[in-house]
Order: sequence, then C-alpha cells, then structure tokens
Amino acid sequence: MEGLSLKERFKAPTPKFWKKVQKIGLVLTAVGTVLVTAPVSLPALVVTVAGYAAFGGSLIATMSQLTVDDSQTAN
Repeated sequence: MEGLSLKERFKAPTPKFWKKVQKIGLVLTAVGTVLVTAPVSLPALVVTVAGYAAFGGSLIATMSQLTVDDSQTAN
C-alpha cells in the first residue's frame, strides 16, 4: 500500500471517533480564542492558558482531520 499525499488525506473520510475528537478541538480553539480576544481585562494566567487551549485545539482538529479510515480508502 502506498502512502497518501497530504491533499488526499485531507479529503479522505475521517473515522467516527476522530470526528468527535475534531469537534472537541474546534470547541477548545473557539473558547481559547474568545478568551484571548475578550474586550475585558482578564488575569494573565487565564489569557496564557486560553492561548495554549486555542493552539492545542487547532492542532488537535487538524491532526484528527488527517486521520484516514483505511477501510474506505483501500483499492
């Protein structure tokens, strides 16, 4: 079996479990972004943790999107 290109992986179907993980990552990204860009003054620790949550959430969402269901992509 030859490897898939990044473009093919991105377009391939994602397994159910990883779709749930992807949604969790998107929620983390959204919450982190809202807290970082909040128009009110928040403690530095909250802003720092929110920044890490936004970054981590986007990383989780991207990596789970690249996970492929082999049973549907096999020739």
